[in-house]
Formats: sequence, structure tokens, C-alpha cells
Amino acid sequence: MALIQITEPGQAVDPHQRKRAAGIDLGTTHSLIASVRQGQIQTLPDEAGRHLLPSIVHYGLNDQILVGDAARECASRDPLNTIFSVKRLMGRGRADIEARGQLADYDIPDNTDGMVQVRTRQGLLTPVEISAQILSCLGQRAEETLGGSLDGVVITVPAYFDDGQRQATRDAAELAGLKVLRLISEPTAAALAYGLDSGDEGLVVVYDLGGGTFDVSVLRMRMGVFEVLATGGNTSLGGDDVDLALANHFLALTDVQGAVSAEMRRALLIEARRVKESLSQHTRVSVDLRPQSIDWSGEITRETLEALTSKLIDETIRITRKTIRDADVDLNDVANVVLVGGSTRMPMVSEAIEKFFGRAPLTTLDPDRVVALGAGLQADQLVGNKPDDEMLLLDVLPLSLGLETMGGLVEKIISRNTPIPVQRAQEFTTYKDGQTAMLIRVMQGERELVSDCRSLAQFVLRGIPPMVAGAAKIRVDFRVDADGLLSVTAEEISTGTRAQVEVKPAYGLSDEDMINMLRASVEHASSDASARMLAEARVDARRLIDALEAALDEDASLLSSEETDALRQAVEALAMVVTRDDVQAIKRQTKMLSEASDEFAARRMNREIRKALQGQSVDALSSAS
Repeated sequence: MALIQITEPGQAVDPHQRKRAAGIDLGTTHSLIASVRQGQIQTLPDEAGRHLLPSIVHYGLNDQILVGDAARECASRDPLNTIFSVKRLMGRGRADIEARGQLADYDIPDNTDGMVQVRTRQGLLTPVEISAQILSCLGQRAEETLGGSLDGVVITVPAYFDDGQRQATRDAAELAGLKVLRLISEPTAAALAYGLDSGDEGLVVVYDLGGGTFDVSVLRMRMGVFEVLATGGNTSLGGDDVDLALANHFLALTDVQGAVSAEMRRALLIEARRVKESLSQHTRVSVDLRPQSIDWSGEITRETLEALTSKLIDETIRITRKTIRDADVDLNDVANVVLVGGSTRMPMVSEAIEKFFGRAPLTTLDPDRVVALGAGLQADQLVGNKPDDEMLLLDVLPLSLGLETMGGLVEKIISRNTPIPVQRAQEFTTYKDGQTAMLIRVMQGERELVSDCRSLAQFVLRGIPPMVAGAAKIRVDFRVDADGLLSVTAEEISTGTRAQVEVKPAYGLSDEDMINMLRASVEHASSDASARMLAEARVDARRLIDALEAALDEDASLLSSEETDALRQAVEALAMVVTRDDVQAIKRQTKMLSEASDEFAARRMNREIRKALQGQSVDALSSAS
């Protein structure tokens, strides 16, 4: 009897043949790649045994491109052609970079539209293209180590990356020739690495302070399910800001006058990073700036560094406190705190965390590697090497998504901290008689008014059958996939007319838009509610005015001249009240006009009924019933 081998979807035909998968931590300062080998998850080194790849790309003469340590050696002598911290540019526009004071680090043209571009001797390059060089280098390292091409990768992104930044990351991977299995949040990857390593269950807070971004997530780990309860962060807060504060302190100690050259600025930042890292091991470090043509040398103490950066660490604790509140859990219920990111090596960070939580954080895994390790474990599962693994990751949406409605209001379709992937739908209708098209504008944010939120995309649904206002049914469907990427579909139900859009913003939120959106939603909750009530009252009033004016133009013959004049005066009175900011007055006048027009509406209805019954016999009506 012939035997047929049956395999699960995604598994290799040969059960002994493992697919090659890897997890990539595309970091601001360093990047890593990890894979499961001989049943153990591990980061992969280069030929020199180095696991960390500096996230730096140098564009040299004759189309030469250097990545990593070789590129870092060019940073001070050729700064404008040596791009570092490119992750901070992902999905951003020129105004965002200018607001953060980073323009001096790059040569960015004034006329850059959409996502920022950097001018190098090899032309204008986007952060996507630059990041692709880093990803390509990591992919090549994995292929050489694992002995063949990769079947798929999982790439980590900050939990607070928005749609534009996530899409830019995926585009960079595609440009590098890598098949992306999934994007996962960095805190989730870290929890995955710790959870599977220790088997712990319960509430875990992941505090991730990297080179360019800060994330904090509250997760519940139970029976193989990693559920993110809440997430917070700042995509423009990290070790780079510590370096900048220290570099500015160096300048304040010297007699340097006027503008600082790009070469000197880059040299100071490199020296600041060295001093910062040394102060994690020592209480004082010698500094000599004379090689950078600055006549100053001396010592910097750990206390000085902490004084310069205490506000940055305080901000991370404030965000952590709010995220725990968002998760609706008690501080005492937190079982473990996990530190992630190279910047958490600073003693003041672990001290601040221990003081806030009342317990020492977990540091059994290298904070530089833990994110890549978790991504590697997830990649190994998704590629089909661990079919019996029942592990499940439930990430969440960082900000609410919705639509603009009449009156400049935002109707939320999916609330923030909703687990993803997720799909939500809601029905809307037309505002005016005979309306045959509808503009669908997708919004992101926590406030009630369009002006206080961010527009992600817009498209037009055409072909709506002409009906009276409110008769058409428009179903709008929001889908957010496991990578946090959004698509929106609108459909007129009676005809099946459809329009859709994949939301790909040209660039991400400005410097602190994400955190400001959440903060503003709390600070302005009362005023937002009042503004929404006013906007809704105005919409109802104007709808009544439009409908009644159209009815009077069409059927004034059903009224006496006195009745017509009275109704028109009532319409004018409501039109005047609508311009005021008095909600109760608008509602009161709307009700008065509605009641005053009831008799007119009844006469119009009776006339239509008489028309419908004209020529019909009682017997015919009885038989029809």
C-alpha cells in the first residue's frame, strides 16, 4: 500500500527540513537579526563576531555604499554623506525634522514634498532606501550564516509607529528583497522573548528606551496568549536626545562662537555617545575635545549627565504611569518589568523604574538583543517550523480611527487600545436630497473635532442613487491587519457601488503629535464634549432649514399666505440662532420650528396619500390587503 505524506499548511514537505526565518530589530542606533538554530534562539554575528550592526549608511565615491562599522568610521569626516539614526526619519516630512532641530544633521532640500529626502553624493534618497541598505546587510548576514535564502522575516517597529511609519518599514524590507511575514511591536517582541524563556504568566510592563524612540506596553501573558492591554510612548524620545543634551553641554563649556560645522557637530555627537556609554560603567569620564579642534578637556561625571537628562527620564515615567491607567490595572498587580533598549543601561533609568514600581526590573536578557530574539521566535512560528506552538500575539491600536461627519465632527469607528487585527463597520447616510457622491475622510486621534485630529486619507464614493436625504445606506468598513496597517471600504448597500483606499500617509506624525493627541483628549474632554454638542445641534438645525425651504418652494400652495409667512419667519429665526454658540437656544428654536411645521408636513403627506389612492376602489384595496 502506498503511503501519502500529509503536512500542515506552511510546513516543509520534508519534516526534517526547516525553513529559514529570522527576526529583525531595525533600531535607531543598532540593528540585529536573530534566528532559531539547533532549537535555540540566538542573534547572528557577522564575520568578525559582532552581533550589533550600527544603523549607519555611508554613500561614498564611485557608488560605494558602506553599512555598519565601516560607515561609522566615515561619520565625522564626511557627515552629510553618512546617514545615522535614519529610523527617526521614517515616514516623516521636512517640517517634522525641522521641528526637532535635526536639519543640521542632514542635507535636506527645501522643496521636499511628502516623506523627507536626504541629499547625498549619490543623489536624493528617502529613509526607505537608506533603511533598505541596513536590512539588506542583515539579510545577507543571515543567508550566509543559515546557508541559504530566507523564507521570511518578522520586523519589529515601535508600538507608537503610525500607519505611515509602519508602511515605510515594510517598503524598506521589500526594497531589500525580504519577504515580510509580519510587523510586530518592539515591546511585544521583548515580552515574547521573556515569556517563552521563563514561562512566567501575569501582567508584564515592557519599558523600551532605545536610541530614537520610547515605548511602554502593558501585557497579560496567559496560556500562550500575549495580550497587549495598553501601549504608550513617544517616537521622538531616546538615547539620541541624551547624546544631543551632552553635546550641547560640551559646547557650553567651550568658547566656540557662531554656527557649528556639520563635521564638528557629528564629532561632538559621537564623543557624547562614547561618554554616555562610559558613564554607565564609571562615575566619571575624561573628555578631550582637542582632536575635534575645540580647545577644551576635562571630566564629566555621572551626576552631570543625570542632571542634563533627568527631564527626559521623568517624561518616560509620566507616559508609563498613564499607560498603566489606560490598561485599567493596579500598579501592585504588575508581576514583572522588562527593560529593553540600549539606553536602559543608564543607571538612572533602572533606578527610576525601581523607584516607580517598587521592584527591580528584569535584566536577565541583553536589552540590546531581546527585541530581535522575540522577533526571531515569532518568525520561526509563522514560517511553519513550530506548528504545534499555540502561542498567540494580540497587539493593540495606539490611536483611535474614524471618519469626518457633517459639522466637522469625528465619528470614531475603532477605539485606541483595541486588539488587532480588527474589523469594524458602521452605516452612514446622505445629508442632502439627490446626493450622488460622498467624500470619505479617514481620521486618526482622540478629539471630537476634525481640526484637532489628523487626516490619514480620503476618497470619494460615487454612483449613489439620488434619494431624499437620509434614505441611502452607506456602509463604511475599517480593517486593520496584524501589522497595524489600515484599509477602508465604502459601499452603497442597495446598488453595491463600492470605493476603497489603503491608507498610506505620505509621512508620519510630527514630533510629539502622538503623545499630544492623547494628552489633549484628556485635558479638553469637557470642551470637546461641548463643541460636539454645538456642532450636532447646528447640523440638525441646518438640515431642518434646508428641508423646510425646499418644501416651501415646492408646496407653498398648501398653506395660506399668513401660514407661509409665519413659517419663513421661523426659518429665518433659526438661521440667526445657528450662528451663535448657544446649544440650548439652537435646540429650543429647532424644536419650535419642527412643531410649527408639523401641520404643513401632515398636509403634504395627506396629499401624497390621496394621489396614491386616486382611481382605486375599496374592493381592489381589500383584495390587495
